[in-house]
This record gives sequence, C-alpha cells and structure tokens, in this order.
Amino acid sequence: MESKKPLNKINATKNEPDAESGTQVKKVVADQINQKSTASSNSTIDSLKKVDNTKPPKKPVKPPKIEDKPFDEFITKHLIPDLKSSIEIKGILVDDIKLIEGQRPVVGGNCWMVFCQISEQRRFWLCFNKDSITSDKTILLAESNSEPSIVESFLIDEKKTTLPLLISRVLQRLNGQKWFGKN
Repeated sequence: MESKKPLNKINATKNEPDAESGTQVKKVVADQINQKSTASSNSTIDSLKKVDNTKPPKKPVKPPKIEDKPFDEFITKHLIPDLKSSIEIKGILVDDIKLIEGQRPVVGGNCWMVFCQISEQRRFWLCFNKDSITSDKTILLAESNSEPSIVESFLIDEKKTTLPLLISRVLQRLNGQKWFGKN
C-alpha cells in the first residue's frame, strides 16, 4: 500500500469517514474562522482608534459678539467709551456723554438716548426707539446754546448694526455738520 501524507490537518480529517472526525473538522474550521475574524476585528478597532486620534482638534468656541450683549451693557461699556475716544481723536473735547431714558427732544416719545455734549456747547442725541441696537434710530443735533433743530433718521438702510458702523456714522454726521472743522 501506498502511504499518503496528509496535506494539512483539515484535509487529513476530511478523509476520515467516522462521525467523530467530522465533528473535529467542523471544530477546526470554526476555530480558524474565529481566529481570522478576531484578528480582523482587532485591526478594524485599531484603525478606528487611529482615525479618532488623527481628527483635527475642535475649534475654540467664539465669544459672543459685542452687539449680542444686553443693550445697556453694549451702550455703556462699548459704544460710549469708543465714541468718546473717537471724537477726542478728532481734537474735540467731550464734556459729557451718557445713556439716558426719557422724552426725545423736539418730536417727543419715550426712548433711550446717548446724549453727548462736546466743546462749544454743541450737543447731539442718538435715540433708540427700544432698548435694542437694531431698533429704529434718530439723531438730533443742537448748535451752541440752542434747542435741537435737526432731527434725522439714522442708519435706516442698514441690515446689520455693529459698533464700528454706529461710531463711523455718528462721526460722519458730526463732520457733515462741520463740528470737526472745515471739510
């Protein structure tokens, strides 16, 4: 008789006819499949961990915009100090600047106002109809020792109200009145 060498354990057990060896074949095949799937799962988990480690860091949370702060805080801590310094940079002394609530000069109606008196007793009122910087606004101007004589809508075409926009347009209006010198 010829002696046959088994090619591998699975083939050797497949050639055996008894029921017990069939069970062994199933067990060996199942063990091999489990080993492969465990190795595959481990490599998948490792690659997922590597992907998680390579994610870019989260962006830092942006602080809220100045314009999103409560109205009185925005006006008193940001608009008034910045407007005052912007006027003084133009060489004009600011005698008084403050936030007040009361009757709007000339046209009446209760509103919030940034009142400012500059040198030569010139005064202006930046009026907000509501306690919101996005509300309707008017500006009133008064020459030395007189009542306000100019009432104008203010920033009516702007979709977004920002601190720099408010300051630049107030300065532009005061310059148009020639309060900063000749144009």
